[in-house]
Amino acid sequence: MLTHISQHQYVATASSNFARITCRLPTRFALYYFDDNHGVALPYHYTNNKISTLLRFTPSREHHKHDFAMLSQIRTRLQSWWQQTPLPAAAAAPNFQKWHGFDQDQWVSFASDEATQLGIKHQWAGSFRLVSWNVNADAPLPKSRMSALLRAIETAGAADVVFLQEVSREGLTALLEDFWIQQNWYISDVNASAFGTQKFISITLVSKPWVVADGIQLGAIWRVALPSRFGRDALCCDLILNSSSKQTSGKEHTRVRLINVHLDSLPINPSMRPRQVSICASYLGAAGRGIIAGDSNCILPEDDGLVSNNGLADAWAELHPNDSGHTWGVYGEQSFPPNRLDKVALFNLNPSAMRVLQTSEMGSYGAETSADVAEQGSNTHFSDHLGLWCDISWAEDRPRQER
Repeated sequence: MLTHISQHQYVATASSNFARITCRLPTRFALYYFDDNHGVALPYHYTNNKISTLLRFTPSREHHKHDFAMLSQIRTRLQSWWQQTPLPAAAAAPNFQKWHGFDQDQWVSFASDEATQLGIKHQWAGSFRLVSWNVNADAPLPKSRMSALLRAIETAGAADVVFLQEVSREGLTALLEDFWIQQNWYISDVNASAFGTQKFISITLVSKPWVVADGIQLGAIWRVALPSRFGRDALCCDLILNSSSKQTSGKEHTRVRLINVHLDSLPINPSMRPRQVSICASYLGAAGRGIIAGDSNCILPEDDGLVSNNGLADAWAELHPNDSGHTWGVYGEQSFPPNRLDKVALFNLNPSAMRVLQTSEMGSYGAETSADVAEQGSNTHFSDHLGLWCDISWAEDRPRQER
């Protein structure tokens, strides 16, 4: 709890209820944390206008002993309150960012609550369709491949959320320059700031028409660095949807957390993937319902329990228990056998339909130049992965008609 001790000073008392700060802070304040053994103070005053960062901790001068685990938990609680986003208590430090939309011939960033407010006319959220696809950053002709992949998603139709993995810098440029993307999608990233030293990142897209029509609010968006041999992270975001049923008045809101992942590659022991999925699952638990989807790279025997061991439901296994559902290596171009590397894992959500999206040969699409086509061969596929689409709902929804 926060206790007022002077005009601009409050004390945060350690308790099990520290996760929620309910009082209204003044425009300018300092925040201190104390318990029997530690004293920690923020080094500066901060304004609560959601612009300044309230997360830099230093030990107070009166105490030299401090518990960094405790500091991490305090930081997480404050971030959760500041961003109005539930986070797990032991979460790694999230790196919050902004959504972006295309407006007046340029991509512009905006706060998560500026895209739209929850619609007052809409009475139920309905199910939504997620598409997930690994782009293949190592392949040549990145712009042509990205364009071909986008046309495949556009042709399939009805996508509300798109997860892309292995988006290179060139692929991101093609994505941002695509007219269909500019006119119809909000996007997680518009520059190379998330790449760091990596050659690719994951990208999340949310449909503008869907957001407007269903009165959906784009919640916070952030990245969480995962324990990884390859510098992988999880791209997380929240969607706040209207929810109504016979038990509600139509004014209740449903938070759905979306986590776009590209788990560690290769059959290396010990595998980092179990820990990576466990961290992501803790974020779903904090939100109450959500999705982990993307390239799971399940290639070791221990990976068989990645989904079920974390209390998640494998959408494909539930809907197609007798279908292998391979999404990689199906054309015999790889040195490893075909596998279902790409998955959609659900927490307190229901899959109603799911299909594999096929790749196409590059000869079906344009390339950077005709020489590129001749050099690479027209029978080269635009990705080494097949895509997935999955229709997702929850208990109080009406069923969505097959599309």
